[in-house]
Amino acid sequence: MRTTVRRHLGKVVAGAAVAVAATAAMIAITLPGTAGAEGTGGGSGGKTAAEQQGAGQGAAGQGGSAAVAPGVVEQAPAEGERGTGRDPLTDDEIARVERIALSRQLFDASRDVDGDRGPQPLGVDLADPEADEVDDPSAPRRAEVTFYDYQDDTLVTRTVNLDTGKVEATGSAQGVQPPLGRAENTEAAALLIADPLGAGLRADYKDATGKKLTSPEQLQLSSMVYRAVPGAQPAAFDSCGIHRCARLLLKVKNGPWIDTRSLVIDLSTRKVAALTR
Repeated sequence: MRTTVRRHLGKVVAGAAVAVAATAAMIAITLPGTAGAEGTGGGSGGKTAAEQQGAGQGAAGQGGSAAVAPGVVEQAPAEGERGTGRDPLTDDEIARVERIALSRQLFDASRDVDGDRGPQPLGVDLADPEADEVDDPSAPRRAEVTFYDYQDDTLVTRTVNLDTGKVEATGSAQGVQPPLGRAENTEAAALLIADPLGAGLRADYKDATGKKLTSPEQLQLSSMVYRAVPGAQPAAFDSCGIHRCARLLLKVKNGPWIDTRSLVIDLSTRKVAALTR
């Protein structure tokens, strides 16, 4: 019985092999490139798929036209002066709304992080549409411009209509502390480097590079806004959150990190202190 089954399976396998061979022959006859080749403009001359593949490989090996052409990097399309709808703000739009939002009165009455006249620019973002404009494709584009006034620690927000060029809304608030900008990080690092509490930072930099640390340009800067936590800081920093305070995350350029997280820089008073442990 066992012998019979084996012979039967052998016949089935053999029969299947014959069927596969016959099917392959039929496919070779009817593959694209033979049937209707002249009507479609193909240049294969009735060759089978295997022959076409072999010819293509031969041409590629001999440097023929089948070789893959090198890729081409296309330049990004030129940015227009104005966007439409919910498109991101263009560089021209950003520059324009910054000029419109910074009125002469605001400029004269405010101070930036260096103590110079004029508020500290923080950012420009595309404003959300009004509630009744959400589905209106012709709704005006607006930009929201934010400044920080170090004169009285106030965040100033102005909404500018890009179509009319007018300031439609102005808001101000204290105790609102968005992430610090690049200029603020640079000033905080400069204050820390010059302060006696920056001695450890200067020593670590010298150990890592063999050079003297004299400028924020020698460091890779990032930061966190610091807010007062009861009992966790000197009394001098009880106002952090109303004042603009920073903890720096510093890294030697192309080098190691230097831990200064225990130090807080109050940009409003321009003072540095260490957190109590």
